[in-house]
Amino acid sequence: MTRKIRLGAFLPGGGQHIASWRHPDQPADGATSLDFHKQLAQTAERGLFDAYFLADNLAVGFGGAREGGNARVAGFEPVTLFSALSTVTSNLGFIATASTTYEEPYNTARKFASLDLISGGRAGWNVVTTTGDPTAQNFNRDTQLPHAARYRRAAEHVDVVKQLWDSFEDDAFIRDKESGTFYQPEKLHESDHRGEHFQVRGPLNVPRSPQGHPVIVQAGQSEDGRGLAAATAEVIFTAHQHIETAQEFYRDIKARARGLGRDPGHILVMPGVAPFVGRTQAEAQEKYDRLTGLILEEDGVGLLNGLTGGTLDLRGYDVDGPLPPAPPTEGMKSRQALIRQIADENNFSIRQLYQWVATARGHFTIVGTPETIVDTLQEWFENEAADGFNILPPWLPTALDDFVDLVIPELQRRGLFRTAYEGRTLRENLGLPFPVNRWAGARAALQAAE
Repeated sequence: MTRKIRLGAFLPGGGQHIASWRHPDQPADGATSLDFHKQLAQTAERGLFDAYFLADNLAVGFGGAREGGNARVAGFEPVTLFSALSTVTSNLGFIATASTTYEEPYNTARKFASLDLISGGRAGWNVVTTTGDPTAQNFNRDTQLPHAARYRRAAEHVDVVKQLWDSFEDDAFIRDKESGTFYQPEKLHESDHRGEHFQVRGPLNVPRSPQGHPVIVQAGQSEDGRGLAAATAEVIFTAHQHIETAQEFYRDIKARARGLGRDPGHILVMPGVAPFVGRTQAEAQEKYDRLTGLILEEDGVGLLNGLTGGTLDLRGYDVDGPLPPAPPTEGMKSRQALIRQIADENNFSIRQLYQWVATARGHFTIVGTPETIVDTLQEWFENEAADGFNILPPWLPTALDDFVDLVIPELQRRGLFRTAYEGRTLRENLGLPFPVNRWAGARAALQAAE
């Protein structure tokens, strides 16, 4: 079977660009409009995207601008939203973010298993370690956990969740009214986990779904993040400005996975790409310039305050001067380093820097025609830089429509992207294997050895 590009659609209802809510096409209340999210989901499914992807914040952040601008200062909890959107779609997957730092494994396992059943096997969990003192202060702490501690907790959290998802074997439920047998008790298993961070007996009170369990997604790029991704992730959302750094990350992750006994083909690396699409280069540039011109200076500065790790307050600095050094962060270390790299490589002023990262927070921004955009995606895909891409339309719904109507046909014309969904579950469409229940697998192995 010919390898195809996988595509996620990163679609916050309030828009991706920090000024998107000011664009005439973007509903100002998009972040909290269920009808608008339904429209986005149905458009993504029309474009044959693998999944609708949403990040999540557990605090308002730095003046509302830390992760997406004022239009995303408030929004829906993503699993709740996706439960609703799954009822108006048939094939589109739903990847929701949930925090290993501030959630208990049992709650995480239960809500994602529920979404997976409700959607018919289309759920994915984006595993994150949550940064920022403002968030910590919403969860019984004054300051965020240290970076390394967050990742130790995350590794254990994911392990416990996967144990809980295996509580019921696939054929545990008989539901035979004649005999009165509802399920087979011998196919229900406790976890009995006791570790550094969690004590969880189990079992989970939700059965397995048609795809076994939700797809596990991860986005860390630091050393700790790469280790967690190589050990646990099935999809990795990553940020790169150049094909060379994307290739280094791709090859490193695949090598780490192989070293851990995993099949590298079962880990899909999907960098973020923010496209401004025009039928001509001039039209694409006009779209970029128009949106960039809507950025409020205070929003741009607030965005950089967050992306540079929250250790440097840029208010009071000359925005037409250089980005000053930022003290090391216990927050997003890889993103802090990436923003520094972008500033240095381009000799950007503070203003130029926030204008450039306002679209995609350090992900790759492309301004061009469908052909030039596909040229770039194809180069990365065919040269060990990506298995697919998370597409971040800068404003909605128009930039998503542009991609579906103009870029998808060009991908299909070159044989790089599907013309129909391969299956009904997210795993089937991503080409990922069904996870064998650990208890059933152990029993089968024992029987084979006898």
